[in-house]
Amino acid sequence: LAPPSSSNTRRDFLESTVSTIAATTAAAAAITTSFPNLSNAVEVEGSSLSSSSLPLASSSQPLSLPPLGLGAWAWGDSIFWKYDKKNDDELKEVFDYALSKNLAFFDTAELYGLGRSEELLGKFRKEACATKEDEEKVIIASKFAALPWRTKREDVVKACKASVKRLGGQPIDLYQIHFPNAWSNEDYWDGLADAYDQGLVKSVGVSNYGVDALRACHAKLSERGIKLATNQIQMSLLYRWPIENGLLDACKELDVKVLSYSPLALGFLTGKYDRNNLPSGPRSKIGEQLFDNEDGSYERLLEVMRDVAGKHDDAPMSQVAINWAIAKGTIPIPGARNIRQVKQNLSTLDWSLTAEEEKLLDDASAKVTGFVTPDKNPFPRKDVNTGLAMYDS
Repeated sequence: LAPPSSSNTRRDFLESTVSTIAATTAAAAAITTSFPNLSNAVEVEGSSLSSSSLPLASSSQPLSLPPLGLGAWAWGDSIFWKYDKKNDDELKEVFDYALSKNLAFFDTAELYGLGRSEELLGKFRKEACATKEDEEKVIIASKFAALPWRTKREDVVKACKASVKRLGGQPIDLYQIHFPNAWSNEDYWDGLADAYDQGLVKSVGVSNYGVDALRACHAKLSERGIKLATNQIQMSLLYRWPIENGLLDACKELDVKVLSYSPLALGFLTGKYDRNNLPSGPRSKIGEQLFDNEDGSYERLLEVMRDVAGKHDDAPMSQVAINWAIAKGTIPIPGARNIRQVKQNLSTLDWSLTAEEEKLLDDASAKVTGFVTPDKNPFPRKDVNTGLAMYDS
């Protein structure tokens, strides 16, 4: 079975991928914009960068991450998050504030704004960091897009070099496979290891990998003496599947850190929306599904969240959602596009849930229906050549 090669197939796949990153798969069906040039957009300038021209990573120290990071999907993404270049100064404020709090851990990807997110992070780091010591306070994770026509280990290294260049020439702290492909997955793992051995990256991880794929990748990298550092997965009070299907337990067993993306469930755990005030665009359909549930389970979850927030000096509901993800042993990476959001997100660390509050949230969230489910995601369930199960939640 050969990967698709026509420009239409490539365009269609990339359009779907860009619009469904962070498991917004239910919303992706609503995105119908045509992108005639996307088939080549990810093959951006910089892939010819040679390893010898880079300040290579020299340390094999285990990856150390703060308890909370910031997702930079919206930094450049005009499809889903309506990015506007005129707001770059606000994004710079977010970066600078996180750095001032020693919490400058950012997660980006080559697909986010088709490289724009990486470029902004590289620019902000250069402007804010006058010394090597300052630079080391910034931790950046990026991701390789496992697109169907990328079938070789060399494709990972080539894309990694392009990301390194956009990020300012520094080795990437954490480089991840963004999502499974229907083939060539083992080649990607070799590519991760090659990028590590060449000093392009300091550590490697995966994203959207299920239990079986996680174990297989962990074993493959171990053969080359490389640790699988992370698995970035969707997890929130509205998306509990990794807890229920054993994925979170498998990560803990293998000592693989979990980065939980979309911990605010696309904003539906912030208390910002109600049935008469839904977000615009693709997210509106998800909101309709949540509020239209006859059992009222979603609204009851919000009530529990408000009660918990009230016991902590009326903390924002978003902090309740983020603290729940932290209580489950994950490192949440909520997005932030302005100074208010980043201050609110990072202030989550000023308090924590009690065991009783965590249980109340568990009980309420377990009853909610209407949000995105794993079967709606477009990620390949299985590698067609090896039979390996790749994605489960």
